[in-house]
Amino acid sequence: MSAENYYYYEPAAGHGLPHDPLKSIISPRPIGWISSVSGSGQRNLAPYSFFNCFSDRPPIIGFSSSGWKDSVANITETGEFVWNLATRPLAEAMNNSSASLPRDQDEFQFAGLTARRGRRVNVDCVVESPVNFECKLTQCIQLKNAEGAVIDNWLVLGEVIAVHIHAGLLNAEGIYQTAAAQPILRGGGPSAYYQITDDLRFDLLRPEGMKPR
Repeated sequence: MSAENYYYYEPAAGHGLPHDPLKSIISPRPIGWISSVSGSGQRNLAPYSFFNCFSDRPPIIGFSSSGWKDSVANITETGEFVWNLATRPLAEAMNNSSASLPRDQDEFQFAGLTARRGRRVNVDCVVESPVNFECKLTQCIQLKNAEGAVIDNWLVLGEVIAVHIHAGLLNAEGIYQTAAAQPILRGGGPSAYYQITDDLRFDLLRPEGMKPR
């Protein structure tokens, strides 16, 4: 296909479109619904759309924050956090927890959610969420641009040291049922979210003899 069939731009010079397409292209993305607590005991709960899993042995997950927000400050202070699975029934509560509240206000209460203290960390889980990961901070990295200059974005990585899964999400063979949890995913723009369903699933096996990358 020729270059004439592509829209081309260089981000540093602007995209020239009505809306930046980056978040719509890298989409849908899992949601990092992160609960944390400050050293003085102030709870915080916030969703982050730049989130994923980066290692399975040991399990390490991470999220990126634009700016030094309360979640980052709390986690670097205490070294602990909890990831809570955002689901379709919890979509409105998750969205409400993103409100810009004063630091001394509680997003759990504001969003009408129930808190339960973790078993291995001194941070509360969202009880209504069917999956919770208790995590210990491994790294907090300030990101840099291509020229090596630091930018106001922070990547927080943590090892999952305890996992809570609602029993109803495990089938008779003990296999986790992804779609049954009704996870929601972040799209582009200010309001786009997506759901996954089993009727859209397809399966691929790696070519025989090829090593996984």
